[in-house]
Amino acid sequence: MEELKIELKNKLITALNLEGMTADDINDSDPLFGDGLGLDSIDALELIVMMDRDYGIKIIDPKDGKTIFLSIETMAAYIEEHRNK
Repeated sequence: MEELKIELKNKLITALNLEGMTADDINDSDPLFGDGLGLDSIDALELIVMMDRDYGIKIIDPKDGKTIFLSIETMAAYIEEHRNK
């Protein structure tokens, strides 16, 4: 799971052009939106595309995204639970 978290952090940095950030700058439990990393609704769409493209996980209901994309921890747990199904 730790490898997946680091992978997710690096994918976030690349996909969202978070220049000057490294995986070490993102805490596993920090909120991704709002006061945490400060992502917005456009970033959420990028995350949905990334989940589909890289992990084969389709997120249909935007309400699901709110809980899945809370933090790196919640994203990694969701991927672990739903990939290869």
